[in-house]
Amino acid sequence: QVQLAESGGGLVQAGGSLRLSCAASGRTFYTYNMGWFRQAPGNEREFVAAISPGSSYIFYADSVKGRFTISRDNVKNTVSLQMNSLKPEDTAVYSCAAATGIGARQSSTYAYWGQGTQVTVSS
Repeated sequence: QVQLAESGGGLVQAGGSLRLSCAASGRTFYTYNMGWFRQAPGNEREFVAAISPGSSYIFYADSVKGRFTISRDNVKNTVSLQMNSLKPEDTAVYSCAAATGIGARQSSTYAYWGQGTQVTVSS
């Protein structure tokens, strides 16, 4: 089992940057696929990015490709999401999640979720 806690959200102007971090508990973090999802008010949760246990495989949603970068540190038990060139439509609650199965883009794959952190991008 793993527990997840996000940090780094906040208010930023369009074009700005934020870096989200997700700290994981447990000794088996390095075995999990990790993902970031987001949910805006009135919208369904959507996939943002995912990274495999050894960082060999990385996936992005088309809407963030080229602007967001996911990374992980298996020594520090953290996964990060660097968000650049932010747009108002990136405004959402961002959550990290951990999965043992495949299917990086499906939220149903992920068994463990953090509480989420709010990102607000003003125009």
